[in-house]
Amino acid sequence: MAYVTVPKDLSKVKSKIAFNLTRRQLICFGVGAMIGVPLYYLTRNVVGTTNAATLMVLVMLPAFFFAMYEKDGLYLEVILKNIVRVKIQRPGIRRYMTNNRYASENKWQEKTQMPVKGGRNDDRHTKK
Repeated sequence: MAYVTVPKDLSKVKSKIAFNLTRRQLICFGVGAMIGVPLYYLTRNVVGTTNAATLMVLVMLPAFFFAMYEKDGLYLEVILKNIVRVKIQRPGIRRYMTNNRYASENKWQEKTQMPVKGGRNDDRHTKK
């Protein structure tokens, strides 16, 4: 008898539409192909076949990343949006600066040269 593994969390299971790809992946690959293939045909006579193919791959690569990359259930555009929000729109500015009272007290003691209270300064209790 054949056994089939069933995942415990069914929310991570994604429905495949065609070629074992999800709808999101099909859309992203289609957008990449619609941009990359015409670019190749328009530039292969100008810059050569190899350079045009390299340019096509470089232009199609972001669409591939948007289709395939997923970390912790977040897609690439969500991760990039969060990075922009944290680094650019709302940068972490420390608004309040605390005053270290002990540092200012130590500076004051150094300036006034107050004697240390307690203890003896003589050598009666030290071993020789």
